Amino acid sequence: MPRLVRSAALAAAGILVAGLAAGCGGSDGDGRDDAKPAPTGPEQSPKPDASSALPASLISQKLDWGGCKATGSDPAPGSEWQCSTLKVPLDYKKPDGETIDVALIRARSTGKGERIGSLLFNFGGPGGSGVSMLPSFADGYEKLRERYDLVSFDPRGVDGSEGVRCRSDKKTQAAESVDLTPDTPAEEAAYFKDAADFGAGCARDSGKLLGHVSTAEAAQDMDVMRQVLGDEKLHYMGISYGTELGGVYAHLFPKKVGRLTLDAVVDPTADSVGHSKNQARGFQRALENYLRSSGQDPEAGSQKIVRLLKRLDAKPLPASGGRKLTQSLATTGITVTLYSKTSWPALTRGLEQAEKGDGSALLQLADLYNERSASGRYSTQSHSQRSISCLDDKGRTTPREAKASLGEFREISPVFGEFMGWDTAGWCYDWPVAGLHDSTDVSAQGADPVLVVGNTGDPATPYEGARKMADELGKGVGVELTWKGEGHGAYGSGSDCVDDTVDDYLLNGTPPKDGKVCET
Repeated sequence: MPRLVRSAALAAAGILVAGLAAGCGGSDGDGRDDAKPAPTGPEQSPKPDASSALPASLISQKLDWGGCKATGSDPAPGSEWQCSTLKVPLDYKKPDGETIDVALIRARSTGKGERIGSLLFNFGGPGGSGVSMLPSFADGYEKLRERYDLVSFDPRGVDGSEGVRCRSDKKTQAAESVDLTPDTPAEEAAYFKDAADFGAGCARDSGKLLGHVSTAEAAQDMDVMRQVLGDEKLHYMGISYGTELGGVYAHLFPKKVGRLTLDAVVDPTADSVGHSKNQARGFQRALENYLRSSGQDPEAGSQKIVRLLKRLDAKPLPASGGRKLTQSLATTGITVTLYSKTSWPALTRGLEQAEKGDGSALLQLADLYNERSASGRYSTQSHSQRSISCLDDKGRTTPREAKASLGEFREISPVFGEFMGWDTAGWCYDWPVAGLHDSTDVSAQGADPVLVVGNTGDPATPYEGARKMADELGKGVGVELTWKGEGHGAYGSGSDCVDDTVDDYLLNGTPPKDGKVCET
């Protein structure tokens, strides 16, 4: 079951992609009867700067940095990269108890200027692997590397950090046939059965870890990193979901906030349904901008795509490799191209081919988004994304409530609305761990200024969320920078104004005036 809420920036085939979670399908088993006892999550988030005292063995641990290995389909990075593991408590309420390993990667400062410390990155998701992503994006951070060690990590439950796995590749591909906008009672039953089976697979294969992959716990892990890396304060760049993680860190440890930049900002005031509505608006807005750029009327162009999706719902198109382009996969393929203006030509090609009866181009785009290799292997990013977000999100929309909201979602977005409306109930349906909160507390009174960067054309984290984040951080803390651009994120996307402003803040500690605007 693809979810658009919160996305991890990934580079694939020249397209800036963010992690739309792979399909909602059956688990590796037959149901929940043989699952481990349902784990429970933390009762509440820790109070600011009041986490349990950690044993000295954790705070004083020495990291064993060494060469990095290949991860998944990614080759090992170059010799300038070093990897290690950090031990953190599984449960921060039991700091002397069981520990888990968090995977780290770094590139040391080039020493061209006075070293500031470490600059920690989170690229989004939730579920994105910083260990694999940072080397891919590092060329864009060379100026920052003059004075910082560049550091990233796999958050708990992700890849090298006790990564959650919920189903096999075979089951994942089989789930591509599930209709994500069910029209009949049989399709609806299959949709929710797959959702329940996915959660059962997570509980069976991940056990008690499933109750300890929250954003609050990941933020506490970051403070352990800060101390072990030897930094008095945390310097950080969070992108997409990484802005939520950074905001939670600021809330929990306001006196430890150094130079924090939040780019492509998640609205911290929204609940799970609000996030879905925000993204339906954001992707529809981006699609209409694409249609205008190609000389089409936005309303007419949207309706043409709606008609195509309806035809695919009735009869999927043939595609390369003997596979079929379904309505759901076509929606995914359209979505991926909206993350970057440079990928709009790929959308034009995909739609033109589909109108001619060939689904290959849109299917290839969907595979990029779902991180499916040519051999049929899928990454586990979607497993981690779902596990983290369903632990974070307390709201559980019922199937009845989702069906009742479909009209409102279609009005928000004729192309993406129905897809997003059903997802509000299916994403965490029958999830084996209770969610923690309705929205995210990022209030950080007393923290140093935090730079919040919003892009007016951002589809995945709509621009309005940046102002809300800045306001929620608190007066004198949240400082908003606006870019009138297109695509997901602003830094490194072609604006010298944005890049220079962010660099000045991170390198010199000088935030801009709140409300500064960078034109396209």
